[in-house]
Amino acid sequence: MSRLQSLPPDSASKVCELSVVIPCLNEAETLGICLEKANRVLREHGVCAEVIVADNGSMDESIAIANEHGARVVAVAAKGYGNALMGGIEASRGRYVLMGDADDSYDFLEIPRFLAKLREGYDLVQGCRLPTGGGRILPGAMPLLHRVWGNPMFSFLVRRLFHAPIHDVYCGMRGFTRSLYNDLNLRCTGMEFATEMIIKSSVFGRRIAEVPITLHPDGRRQNRPHLRTFRDGWRTLRFFLMYSPRWLFLLPGLLLVLFGMLGYVAALPALTIFGATVDAHTLLVASMAILLGFQLTVFALITKTFAVVEKLVPADPRLDRFFKIFKLEHGLLAGALGMAAGFALIALAANQWRLAEFGPLEYARTMRLVIPGVTAMVLGGQLIASSFFVSMLGINRR
Repeated sequence: MSRLQSLPPDSASKVCELSVVIPCLNEAETLGICLEKANRVLREHGVCAEVIVADNGSMDESIAIANEHGARVVAVAAKGYGNALMGGIEASRGRYVLMGDADDSYDFLEIPRFLAKLREGYDLVQGCRLPTGGGRILPGAMPLLHRVWGNPMFSFLVRRLFHAPIHDVYCGMRGFTRSLYNDLNLRCTGMEFATEMIIKSSVFGRRIAEVPITLHPDGRRQNRPHLRTFRDGWRTLRFFLMYSPRWLFLLPGLLLVLFGMLGYVAALPALTIFGATVDAHTLLVASMAILLGFQLTVFALITKTFAVVEKLVPADPRLDRFFKIFKLEHGLLAGALGMAAGFALIALAANQWRLAEFGPLEYARTMRLVIPGVTAMVLGGQLIASSFFVSMLGINRR
């Protein structure tokens, strides 16, 4: 049974096992083929299901084709791939949801393979078109750059950064449970919707399986594909970095602080290293590294705290331990001590100027007091302000 829209809503909600959701924007060329395959395989396997076309403002014959094939059309006014899918998913009635594009590149006859994994208890069943995950790409189905670099690279990153057990992060054919969708609270309205689902499913520890599938050439001839290689690649990388403050902020910040401290060790005594004498200029660059590194490290803490409070990521025991140890007063005291130390160093430099009767100074010597003094004062001020901000974010966690 594949046309549950003919049943009363209450009845459909009780018997519908699977909702097939197909986002659509002017897909008249290929939508009918996709619907025919979906209806046939659901009927042949006796699956109690519905087929939904989430229309995102089509101006061609897509809606009429959907109606002819018995699909339930859900009009989604808000533009974007993610908006279309969320509109269709939220209108669906199945215990499980399977999503797939309407360009005939995905074979809806493979639906039973996804459903079998869902019935085994997996929360997310991701399709895999790449050979590394057992999939198959027919000639002309995927651009060479996507096949050999873009998709494998981003799939590696999602495994490395978020420990997601998948090999094809961009595959748009996947199945998932309704409970998973409700729990994830997905927010991305564009093409990042698909990667957000994978990342959140992984970081929240949900069960993920991968099903190898075959990717067919895009069946459309008149309309261009919606994917834009470099634009969408950058959007994916940007989303990965924003969801991983450790790689975006923490590690670069710690490396900069370490570099700055090494610079101080060499520049304060004006060491000669490999024939080069490092002096006040090196000290200034080292201070820049320390200040920037400290700010990035604080950003990592702020971002992580915000993500946990907003339930974008699960609670982190390390963050819990941090808030048990770190108190607002600790940050205020440390910041005040830093500013006091900086003020003292600047006062010593001012006293040297006074002893020189406010005349010319030996700048290399004086700057060894002024630069650390300024750095300590700025760090102290940043620490005080950051302590208030982080403490405010952490209020809900105590």
